[in-house]
Amino acid sequence: MTNRMVNGTGAVLLVLSGAAEAAYQWNLPTPVTRVAGEIYNLHLAMMVIILVIFIGVFGVMFYSIYAHRKSVGHKAENFHENITVEIIWAIIPFVILIAVAWPATKSILNLKDTASPDITIKATGYQWKWGYDYLKGEGEGISFLSNLSTPQDQITGNAPKGEHYLLEVDNPVVVPLGKKVRVLLTSNDVIHAWMVPEFGVKQDAIPGFVRDTWFRAEKEGTYRGQCAELCGKDHGFMPIVVEVLSAEKYTAWVGEQKKKMAAAADDPNRKWALADLKARGEKVYAANCVACHQPTGRGMPPAFPPLVGSKLVTGAKEGHIDIVLNGKSGTAMAPFGKQLSDTEIAAVISYERSTWGNKSGIVQPAEVKARRK
Repeated sequence: MTNRMVNGTGAVLLVLSGAAEAAYQWNLPTPVTRVAGEIYNLHLAMMVIILVIFIGVFGVMFYSIYAHRKSVGHKAENFHENITVEIIWAIIPFVILIAVAWPATKSILNLKDTASPDITIKATGYQWKWGYDYLKGEGEGISFLSNLSTPQDQITGNAPKGEHYLLEVDNPVVVPLGKKVRVLLTSNDVIHAWMVPEFGVKQDAIPGFVRDTWFRAEKEGTYRGQCAELCGKDHGFMPIVVEVLSAEKYTAWVGEQKKKMAAAADDPNRKWALADLKARGEKVYAANCVACHQPTGRGMPPAFPPLVGSKLVTGAKEGHIDIVLNGKSGTAMAPFGKQLSDTEIAAVISYERSTWGNKSGIVQPAEVKARRK
């Protein structure tokens, strides 16, 4: 009975809710997974129930105020509780609760059923980006970091905001249409949360724990979400983008990614020229360091110290390498040893030591490799 009620309500109100979403963006996003559809229909059914209760209660109240007002000769009554009324308004909420509990419980159980996935992806939260590792499925072995790609000019208000302002990344998660995708979630620093509303998915990523969720997208497209926990200064700059492709397109994407990974596998013993290191380091800095230390390298003291002329940048290379590799406890400086390769760390350190007037020399990947613990 309750399933028919929920699904029927969803079908009847879908057009109206879609119109409201298009005009005012007040409704939930259009679901693209079965579980998200169940949540959506349950939401609509509850809104109908709430509306009926609202109209009934306030209708009786306003009628009583109008029809029994003193100006038409009515006098206040003296009466005690009506047992029949008390029983009725205790039973009605109980019936509503039971009617809603069944589909709600079913949806919750479906959300927790992560067994037998076609693809397993590990998502690791960092301040403030996501790292993805494909552990099972056709894309097994693919790993990448996903950073916010909204230009700094838009963030600082020096350029018009784009269509997907703060909801765009350099490397989206890519999955095939119709396949069950299990997402394992953990964190490298603080509590984050992986949320994509169209999938009906929101799960916390907690340091030291592995939690999981799943989805099966039923429509191709690009779906956007955000970290849904207050994870620090740049909490709002940690979007999630998932692209759902057909099986053929997904296979092609997997092949391209594996070629890119093979091409990007740098030899840590290679000797780099300053110009090449600086060019590579500028990109790494823009993706990982610019939010705190700023494009000018002047930071935002005292929380985020400047790199221009600092003791760290002008001092011994070893100290600079160690803090980038291992971070600094008690501060927002995160360890990048597990996020970046030896070459990427050498490049960003070289960029910092040879930019903004700094002239402290460059660091080679082999030096970084030697400092790893």
